[in-house]
Amino acid sequence: MRIGIDFASAAAQRAGIGRFTRELVKALLELDRGNEYVLVKTSDGEALDLSEFGHSNLSFRSLPVSHRWSIILWHRLGLPLPLDWLTGRLDLYHATDFVLPPLRCRKTVLTIHDLSFLVRPECAHPKVARFLSKAVPKSIRRATLIHANSENTKRDLMERLGVAPEKIEVVYEGVTPGYTRVTDEARLEQVRRKYRLDKPFVLSVGTLEPRKNHARLIEAHSALRERRLPQELLIAGGSGWLYEETLPLPGKLGLEDSVRFLGFVPDDDLPALMSLADVFAYPSLYEGFGLPVVEAMACGTPVVASNTSCLPEIAGDAALLVDPTDVSSLADALYRAATDDDLRRVMAKRGLARAARFTWRAAAGRMLILYRRLGEDSQVCVSA
Repeated sequence: MRIGIDFASAAAQRAGIGRFTRELVKALLELDRGNEYVLVKTSDGEALDLSEFGHSNLSFRSLPVSHRWSIILWHRLGLPLPLDWLTGRLDLYHATDFVLPPLRCRKTVLTIHDLSFLVRPECAHPKVARFLSKAVPKSIRRATLIHANSENTKRDLMERLGVAPEKIEVVYEGVTPGYTRVTDEARLEQVRRKYRLDKPFVLSVGTLEPRKNHARLIEAHSALRERRLPQELLIAGGSGWLYEETLPLPGKLGLEDSVRFLGFVPDDDLPALMSLADVFAYPSLYEGFGLPVVEAMACGTPVVASNTSCLPEIAGDAALLVDPTDVSSLADALYRAATDDDLRRVMAKRGLARAARFTWRAAAGRMLILYRRLGEDSQVCVSA
């Protein structure tokens, strides 16, 4: 088969959907030398260095428009120009980022990472929420198969958008091999110097946006300072949207000396940063998968996470799960995870075992089965 994959996010961003797409493609190519893969990006994405993949059954096509203009032309203006007129014939196309372009190819997989724009619309950028609320249901109706990244996302698709369960397949994400506990003291010292880590700390990783719930995490940290907990709070993540009230909060609470925003932290530094953290905090209001949770577990760091959406499904009994809207409960869980040595040892052991369940090789293997199933099905029917 000649399989097209939307690689635009992977060429434009290092985290989130970009990481998902990049790691999935790498794992697919390690498993599959028979099919031909065509990676499709927009003109504003970075030039792709295919040498890191190192396989002859791979090529890429760069569209003559930016990501913004592809959205405008295909999804706002409804330009009926099929993508595969530009890429050449495709037997199957995998849209990895919520929306499906016009295609002649009738066998398609559409990845839906979450339905936060419906479940938590108050946390989404209004323009993005309006666009996704219209474009995603249309794409779902046209897609042959929907890939959900958790049972919770599948349930949301069924309940919120009425998608038939037999049209949805769950394939979990994986932990990148580099995410493991770092014990090299020279590497740890390098990261300590780079981020000025001269105190113990609680770490949170996620784009600065309301859904990540950083404001309540900072309030919980304020309560912990009153209990003489020595840890700083470090928040790693680039600026997203609707974050303007979060940035000044440490100053308003008198926490300028104990809360720091690190900005975007590259993948090369995150395993060491997670290994150095006393606790990893992920009090998100809603997630589709919550990859940073299992990445922190893979680094042997105790995790405190929300008891909402997919996070109980992903974390299991390896994390302390709390109501993300209850600042007092969040503070109590962080205190326990930071001070109870016996609990910390149990959580670290369970976390390592839990994280081992999620691999990109397993994800790619399952996805390859789905690709082959669609390729062999001559009776594919796409609902109108």
